[in-house]
Amino acid sequence: MAALLNITQLSAGFGATASSSTKALQNINLQIEAGQWLALVGESGSGKSITALSILRLLTTPPIHYTNDSNITLTVNDNATSLLNATTQQLQQIRGKHIGMVFQEPMSSLNPTMRCGEQVAEVLQQHLQLTQQAAYEKVIALFTQVQLPNPQLTYKKYPHQLSGGQKQRVMIAMALSCNPSLLICDEPTTALDVTVQKEILDLLLTLQQAKGIGVLFISHDLALVAKYATHIAVLYQGSVVEYNTKNNLLQQPQHPYTKALLACRPANYPQGVRLPVVSDFLNKSTHTNLTVNEAVVAPLPQVTNNP
Repeated sequence: MAALLNITQLSAGFGATASSSTKALQNINLQIEAGQWLALVGESGSGKSITALSILRLLTTPPIHYTNDSNITLTVNDNATSLLNATTQQLQQIRGKHIGMVFQEPMSSLNPTMRCGEQVAEVLQQHLQLTQQAAYEKVIALFTQVQLPNPQLTYKKYPHQLSGGQKQRVMIAMALSCNPSLLICDEPTTALDVTVQKEILDLLLTLQQAKGIGVLFISHDLALVAKYATHIAVLYQGSVVEYNTKNNLLQQPQHPYTKALLACRPANYPQGVRLPVVSDFLNKSTHTNLTVNEAVVAPLPQVTNNP
């Protein structure tokens, strides 16, 4: 059985022409199965968001240029579509219907001139051809499902009238409205406080497990990755340097960059000691008077319900 999403030899660069472009992605190979939660981790600029945006073809050519052997295939109900070669009409059918996306900042992703409920209803009417009344009822059900207070009142509110957590719940309702097979989450909780962050991710996990959705989750937070992901891919300078199940990668990292990334998570360092950075570990250096091995690194959370 084919994987839900299959990325092979994905290479891309930015520039006026393909020959003069600067490489951003190099030979990315990833697979996501139905029901799998794949976390994409790495430092800023490693290519995480470019990979996610390439799946939905949200980057125009130019400035981005893909190599001829790059391929992204989405397989839904045994029907495979090459996303990099898809027509505009095909992409319009896929975006929102088969692939949903939750962006990092809901305030800039929601239309400030439209009521929140109308924005979700528009997606339903576009992809499912629902009547206005049927779309309204579906939106109310979705708002209830994502635990928005007073769904009927929230339907009529504009984005600026909602809190950050409520706006992100609207985004999740929109992303899940057409029961997509794949959900892309590009740092969906970065702009939220810790309490709301946990509520949002617990909600996503519950809905993902109930619907069997494949998830591509982009995050800098290794504690969140350890709690929610089933598999992890580590990006470094535009390439996947390590891919494994969550437990294997976190407990037995193989690549030096992965080891450095794990070693740089928050720790109980003495006051006045410079915090370690990735380059300290890659260069096998010490920082101030504290060696790498002397650091008391905060443990990652243990999870039993995810492999």
